[in-house]
Amino acid sequence: MCGIVGAIADRDVVPVLIEGLKRLEYRGYDSAGIAVVDEQDVRRVRRTGRVSEMENAAIAEDFHAHLGIGHTRWATHGGVTEANAHPHISQGVALVHNGIIENHEEQRERLRELGYQFESQTDTEVIAHLIHHYLKESNDAGTGPAQGLLAAVQRAVKDLTGAYALAVVSRKEPERMVCARMGCPLLIGLGEGENFVASDVSAILQATRRVIFLEEGDTAEVTRAGVRVFDGDNVEIQREVHVSDVSLASLELGPYRHFMQKEIHEQPRALADTIEAVIDGGFSAELFGANAEAALRDIEGVQILACGTSYYAGMTARYWMEAISGLPCSVEIASEYRYRAAHANPKHLIVTISQSGETLDTMEALKYAKSLGHLHTLSVCNVPESAIPRASELVCYTRAGAEIGVASTKAFTTQLAALFQLCVVLGKLHGKVSEADEADYLEQLRFLPGSVQHALNLEPQIALWAEKFAGKQNALFLGRGLHYPIALEGALKLKEISYIHAEAYPAGELKHGPLALVDAAMPVVVIAPNDKLLEKVKSNMQEVRARGGELFVFTDQDSNFTESEGVHVIRTPRHAGVLSPIVHTIPVQLLAYHTALARGTDVDKPRNLAKSVTVE
Repeated sequence: MCGIVGAIADRDVVPVLIEGLKRLEYRGYDSAGIAVVDEQDVRRVRRTGRVSEMENAAIAEDFHAHLGIGHTRWATHGGVTEANAHPHISQGVALVHNGIIENHEEQRERLRELGYQFESQTDTEVIAHLIHHYLKESNDAGTGPAQGLLAAVQRAVKDLTGAYALAVVSRKEPERMVCARMGCPLLIGLGEGENFVASDVSAILQATRRVIFLEEGDTAEVTRAGVRVFDGDNVEIQREVHVSDVSLASLELGPYRHFMQKEIHEQPRALADTIEAVIDGGFSAELFGANAEAALRDIEGVQILACGTSYYAGMTARYWMEAISGLPCSVEIASEYRYRAAHANPKHLIVTISQSGETLDTMEALKYAKSLGHLHTLSVCNVPESAIPRASELVCYTRAGAEIGVASTKAFTTQLAALFQLCVVLGKLHGKVSEADEADYLEQLRFLPGSVQHALNLEPQIALWAEKFAGKQNALFLGRGLHYPIALEGALKLKEISYIHAEAYPAGELKHGPLALVDAAMPVVVIAPNDKLLEKVKSNMQEVRARGGELFVFTDQDSNFTESEGVHVIRTPRHAGVLSPIVHTIPVQLLAYHTALARGTDVDKPRNLAKSVTVE
């Protein structure tokens, strides 16, 4: 959600901060601001709206400095106002914060009793005052200023309950920045005579690729000369330095109008990269880690935990899992699982799915599952070294590359490809997949990128359909079996970026309620590939036509569909077999994109939404 960037250097860091915030815009935000330590004073500029508005204000006010922090805010506590925007300042201490402080009201009352006054409705301002309080207390006790800010932050975070990523500067210590992390992502970028802090590596790629990922409970002191990291017990510790492989090119639009369009068209390459190891070496347990075989042989079932689009990937995988591996599989929304009294079978593999690897609800669900005694965990993720993979025993990285658009596209299809690989590997280890089966699955995977490219070639036809959808207020999506989750994903995409209310149902459920909604004003999208449920889906479609509903059918070249009044048909070149859900995802993505385009909405940054959901 919110984004953080900080920098300390011999050069002017204001352009670095502003460029970093622009790189973080995809995460979702409603206000932006920076604070700099300029000649031992703290200056701040904040604006609601886009980063560009804040940038213009910073230029007008002639902001220049060698130390500064910046933030894009997505409102939680308090509305979208300049007073609630970050950074927040308490008597020369400035900070930016991602996350939610659960005990902020308790701390607010305590600080009021100490004489602090509050200018915002945010939980973040509490942290600024706490740090100032401890800094003042430390200085009053004679502690040297060189250690003051670090010690004050380390004391303050002990008083906080909740999630936070913090970057803090003080006018009294213009040679250092202090940061802290609990529950929200934060990393340090290492340069030559300059160093950086960010919530996402994309914010600092302009300056460095060498990064340190802070662990839970870490604090750090960042100067021009170097970085010192401390664990949750304030013991100095060494954290591994990583070299990011995210490319700047992946963060640029190129010839496309929007990142979402770019990322839809990148799917053949992303899928080819994700399945490359399987194509080269077969369905091996080593795809998930050096010691994966023993763990995967040991399991008796699978429990999938995820949120949003990743949850729909898990729903699709359930069909594959039980059909291919013969293992029982359940799928649950992570934000629900973490709060119910779950009955754990330690022999069930916990699979978490997250594009960012930082999704708070999924991370907390993983922690809860482990506390219940689950012995084996596996994460499917697109971001190496993010929190969820680091907390998991086994990992499968999708190779989608950076995904900027808030509405997930290539992350979803590569998650499906990774989950399919897991299903086949488990099927082999548990005696359900023969050599002939494996050869067939490999052949289907080899054709997958090409099949997806053929589906992309349908874009002009789908754009014409979108013109019909643009004036609608509601839509219904139908699918059966493996394609029901794709109907759910299609409905989600349409409402996310076009703001059309859309629902999805298993087609067989029409007569159990949703049919009451069908009329000429309600377009009905049907995912109808040529599989064993096709005739059942055709019967459901007749139910729609009998009520005056207009049908928009995505099917295959070899399906026996004919267009007629009220029935529109678009065909993919051929049925993709068990991988058909991946291919049929492409048309519903394109339908949502072109409908949003026709309605003039902000495709890459839909209202009220954020890319990386790191708060509850």
